[in-house]
Amino acid sequence: MAGLVEPVAEAHGLELVDVEFQPGGRRSILRLLLDRPGGITVDDLAAMSREVSDLLDAHDAVPGGYTLECSSPGVNRPLKSRQDFSRYCRKVVRIRTSAPIAGARNFTGELLAADDDGVEIDDRSHGRLTLPYGVIQKAHYEHDFAHDLRGERN
Repeated sequence: MAGLVEPVAEAHGLELVDVEFQPGGRRSILRLLLDRPGGITVDDLAAMSREVSDLLDAHDAVPGGYTLECSSPGVNRPLKSRQDFSRYCRKVVRIRTSAPIAGARNFTGELLAADDDGVEIDDRSHGRLTLPYGVIQKAHYEHDFAHDLRGERN
């Protein structure tokens, strides 16, 4: 699915952050998370929705009935690729692993580095750890709203 959608997003100057598919009884949900530096507008999302809907229907890419949702990733953006992790170095992230590392599967702390093999995080409870990409199940940027309230830049 991403293979069909990504070229359309790129043609609009957008990044396809994630594709989520939630199968349902009569109606499934296909959610596309899209972004661009400086943010994305409602008009961007509406244009993508129209174009991608036609494309998916033409290729019969989604079985049965579905609802297409085009959305921004939000303030706590998911981190999927090495580039995502690199962009958020020196920021606080939350990561869940598929297997325990240092006796835990959930980590929150400053993302120190991202290379070809994995990420290094300074976890609040476990200290400095290296997490290989292969065990990262879910990760996202953890926005610090307290900085916003104090007028600081994050």
